[in-house]
Amino acid sequence: MAAFYDARGNIYGVVTPARLRSLGVALPGSAAQAARDRRLWSEQAIAALCDWAPGTRPPGAKAHRSDGLLVGPFQDVAPFDLLIVNTDGTLAERSGNGLTIFSQALAEQGLLAEQGPTLLQVHHDQPTGTSPVATVVEPARVAGVPGFWLDLGQPSFGPEAVAAIGVEAVTLNGRELSRVAPLQALDPRWEHSQFVRIGNPHCVTLLEDAEALPGNPQMLEAPLAEGLTATAFALPLGSGEPCPAGVNLQWAARESAQRIVARVFERGEGPTASSGTSASAVACAAWRVGWVKAGRVEVLMPGGTAPLMLQETDGVLTRVSLFGTALALAE
Repeated sequence: MAAFYDARGNIYGVVTPARLRSLGVALPGSAAQAARDRRLWSEQAIAALCDWAPGTRPPGAKAHRSDGLLVGPFQDVAPFDLLIVNTDGTLAERSGNGLTIFSQALAEQGLLAEQGPTLLQVHHDQPTGTSPVATVVEPARVAGVPGFWLDLGQPSFGPEAVAAIGVEAVTLNGRELSRVAPLQALDPRWEHSQFVRIGNPHCVTLLEDAEALPGNPQMLEAPLAEGLTATAFALPLGSGEPCPAGVNLQWAARESAQRIVARVFERGEGPTASSGTSASAVACAAWRVGWVKAGRVEVLMPGGTAPLMLQETDGVLTRVSLFGTALALAE
């Protein structure tokens, strides 16, 4: 079966292509072809490996035992191709916690370079991004804790970066942001949002008051759950507004210098304890409105704290790096 890992409260199963096929899942031979044909196999893979066994779902638990499935590697040597499968069967372009988990699994298999970089390539079928999305990972220690730095590259900002439509321009701290009507309809305080693409699309709503941050249990309850699902999920489950292909949602508030507290509602999944790319998008959005400076930034989420490094050149944010660790869960 799949091996399950925890990274800051995000749980993913890791399964090789051969193992997935042995379960009767009709996975094509290459990651690129599997991404193109994902409707033929992805929901079957989630049902086989991420659904709760009958009678085992704990009270109040989410509909699946994990936040998704990582399928790979498709090669025995780097670069390594993989697929990130959301629990609704869609494919993600990138997941910081997922790639941290995949790196840990590769290291345990003796496939990841013990020193220096290894290239991971995520294949997907999302219409608004190139495939594969490349991430360079390197083993490291932060505060004595072993883990991995993920080089997520340069972010892009604004509605055009995520193919958002029908949003109104607003300003905060002299920076042009967006007002996303479906979000503000859910809470009038959610009026300043920054769109960020960091391999995948994000909408970060910036809040002056941490009391306006939604709680994860709250985001599972009607009517908020329905409103956020309509906003975040791709068509046909979502409304197509503001992004027809869906968008990951975050809410962020300043805690102190270089520290931001955040909540996450993921496209294709729902509320999550943490998200690596969401933390990266939050840090980028906070930098853009002057809440943090380049350098070390920490984003606090219910599942844990994500350390990030922001690099700036001549007033332009040129690189975002995310540190993460992952632990194997008992079978």
